[in-house]
Amino acid sequence: MVWEVLNMIGTIAFAISGAIVALEENYDLFGVLVLGLTTAFGGGIIRNLLIGIPTTVLWEQELLLTTALIVIIVVFILPNSWIWKWKRWGVLLDAMGLSAFAIQGALFAKSLQHPLGAVMVAALLTGIGGGIIRDLLAGRKPLVLREEVYALWALLAGLIIDLGWADIENPIHLYLLFGLIVLLRMFSVHFNLKLPCRTLPETDLEERRQL
Repeated sequence: MVWEVLNMIGTIAFAISGAIVALEENYDLFGVLVLGLTTAFGGGIIRNLLIGIPTTVLWEQELLLTTALIVIIVVFILPNSWIWKWKRWGVLLDAMGLSAFAIQGALFAKSLQHPLGAVMVAALLTGIGGGIIRDLLAGRKPLVLREEVYALWALLAGLIIDLGWADIENPIHLYLLFGLIVLLRMFSVHFNLKLPCRTLPETDLEERRQL
C-alpha cells in the first residue's frame, strides 16, 4: 500500500511540476504532455535501466499513466490565475516528488537485495532523474546541478532505508521518512542552504586558451 501511495504522490507532484515548467516556456499541448510525462516517469526509467529492470514495466502502470495524463491536461486548461497560485507551491510539490520517488527507488533496489551504493543511487536517480530531463527539455540548467542542497536528500533517503534506520515493513516509518525528506528540502530552501561552489573567472579562461 505504501508503495502505491508513494508512487501516486510522486507521479502527481512531478506531472504538475513538468506541466507548469512547459507552460512557462510557452510549449503547446503536446510539449506540455511530453514534459509532464518525462518529469513523472523519467527518473523511474533511468533507475530501471541502471538496476536491470525492463523499461517495459512502465506500460504496466496504466493507473499512474492515466492519472498523470489527467493531471497534465487539467493544469493545461486551468486559468492562469490558478496556475500562478499553484506555482507558489512549486517548491513543495518538487520536494514531495523528490521524497516520494527517492524512497520508492530505494525500496525497489532494496527488494532486489542490491548493496548500499546501488540503493542510494537508485534513490538518487528516481528522485532527481525526471527533474533533470524536465529542465534539459525546457532549456534550463538542471536544479540538481546548481549549488542548492537537493540531491543530498535523495541520497539520505536511500541511506536510511538500506541501513534499516526506518523499518520498511512499517508504513508509519516510511511515511515519517517521507515527511522528513520533504521538511529537510523545504528547510534548505527556506534558509538558502548551498553546497560549496567554485567559479572559473573569465580571466582564467582567457589564460587557459592561450596555453
